[in-house]
Amino acid sequence: MSIGAISPSSANQPPARATPPVQGTSSPAPAASGSDSTTNLTPEALALVSQLKTRDTEVRQHEQAHLATAGGLATSGASYTYQRGPNGVDYAIGGEVHIDTSPGRTPQETIERARTIEAAALAPADPSGADRSVAAQAQQMELQARAELATQQVEQAAARLNGSGPASSDAAKVRRAYEAPPPATPRLDVFA
Repeated sequence: MSIGAISPSSANQPPARATPPVQGTSSPAPAASGSDSTTNLTPEALALVSQLKTRDTEVRQHEQAHLATAGGLATSGASYTYQRGPNGVDYAIGGEVHIDTSPGRTPQETIERARTIEAAALAPADPSGADRSVAAQAQQMELQARAELATQQVEQAAARLNGSGPASSDAAKVRRAYEAPPPATPRLDVFA
């Protein structure tokens, strides 16, 4: 499962003549040195470069928030979708972080994993729809693990009461004391 999808569709739409997005996980091409990369651009192209730079910063911060919170559950670094600007530089316009959403070995471990997944999904300042969906799935995973944990606890308590647990001798003594008839008939005297 992946989280952190700031989708390319939510990016500002460039003019029709701009280069389409490029999928990739490598770093963007290095910016051209000097002022030649922006000197020959039209005002429209300069505005697009500015938008792309802003978007690139937002996307990278968003994905880094996921990574920082996911901890050991992140199965990879962030991968980005790039768009080449009119200045020839690739800018990140979307991204995602893959995380391990498998359950733990025990219900308690699953609960802890689910909490980490939810926190990682909601870590960015403005979680996307995909982020919120992953958080909801993590909440569901936690609820299922809690139900399983409660079932196990009930079964363990029943086993103790039935005499097959470590505290069964104490439980048996208490049960016998309540099941035995009282040594004398109880009497209640009421004075007004």
